[in-house]
Amino acid sequence: MLSLQAILGLFIFIALATALSEKRQFPNWKIVTAGLGLQIVFAFVVFRVSFIQQILATANRGVSAIASATESGTLFIFGYLGGDPLNVAYPYSVEDPAATVILAFRILPLILIFTVLSAILWHYKILPVVVRGFSFVLRRSLGVNGAVGFSAAANIFIGMVESPALIRPYIKMLSRSELFVVMSCGMATIAGSVMILYSVVLQGIVENPLGHILTASVISAPAAIMLALIMVPEESTYSEKQIAEDGLVIGPRYHNVMDAITRGTSDGLKLTANVGAMLLVLVALVALLNSVLSLISFPSGDSLTLQRMFSVIFAPLVWLMGIPWAEAQVAGNLMGIKTALNEFLSFLALAELPAGSLSQQSTIIMTYAMCGFANFGSLGIMIAGLTGLCPERAKEIVQLAPKSLISGTLATCMTGAIAGLLI
Repeated sequence: MLSLQAILGLFIFIALATALSEKRQFPNWKIVTAGLGLQIVFAFVVFRVSFIQQILATANRGVSAIASATESGTLFIFGYLGGDPLNVAYPYSVEDPAATVILAFRILPLILIFTVLSAILWHYKILPVVVRGFSFVLRRSLGVNGAVGFSAAANIFIGMVESPALIRPYIKMLSRSELFVVMSCGMATIAGSVMILYSVVLQGIVENPLGHILTASVISAPAAIMLALIMVPEESTYSEKQIAEDGLVIGPRYHNVMDAITRGTSDGLKLTANVGAMLLVLVALVALLNSVLSLISFPSGDSLTLQRMFSVIFAPLVWLMGIPWAEAQVAGNLMGIKTALNEFLSFLALAELPAGSLSQQSTIIMTYAMCGFANFGSLGIMIAGLTGLCPERAKEIVQLAPKSLISGTLATCMTGAIAGLLI
């Protein structure tokens, strides 16, 4: 029954994209076949091929090593606030070790470390090779040009603004449909700089969390391209301006490994501060809004909250991913937090759920469905970033931005449904 729900959901998600299309017509069957096919193949390889599972399990152990190394740095700088188990730095007695798990000092520094590691991998040409490999698959299967394919593949590993920045000279040459593909992929995936962060949050909640998060980002990319091409169909024949990936000028460029470490640290510091500030502001605003909503009460005596509203609004959406209706309100609340606020808060909420709130399968489905930047905060970041990269297309970017929020959300919902089918 749950499998039938997920299959129905896949068709409905595509139908919603068709209904919201700028040119309502039956979608190109080749695009739909290629998009769904890539999602299923990628997911099947991860879930069914033991060799790949072993690689991802090794990567997850690497995350533990990175987290442990990061903790060494935080202990040195922040003492017991960084989790000093022996209270060497400060003579304070901490009866409950969990009391030292402070987000700003134990979790957010992971962003800084991974940003530096990404810069090092980019300097040594490891990350560009991986991105080109994914780009080749997307180009050949879905027919996007080199610049779009490269940006879409890069979105799997870096942010929604950083990826388009890699193809900055070509943005003004893209058609309206191609521009929308770039934006949709940014909304449907997450940056590598926060993958480790989320995987640490989900340790003990799902097995091999990094493997699931990385897989979710990978298989959401073809769904985002497919849905983007349905919602904003390609009308121009651009064979004359076809941009070959081989001709792309790839950045950033580092002079040496120390330059990569230095600039990576600077970029990571900005990102860490931005994430921390956004979390502080969003949590405060939710608390303020809940205070206002608490004036509305139900006959049972319960007060209206933002979470309760999310549970009702998003319950049908998560049900279509293959989650039982008995768990749909809990899962709908998570999806609502992710969409209205951000995915980090939704992962934190998932990790804090009482035991038994969601089955293991529903937990994994939600891990996939929440693994994307499609939220209102990201919408502002994308508009600011892209208009800065290409001011001459600012009006078009602003017009397409709300649609990209929808396409990105639908893409991660499809990813959740695919995960539910293959678990």
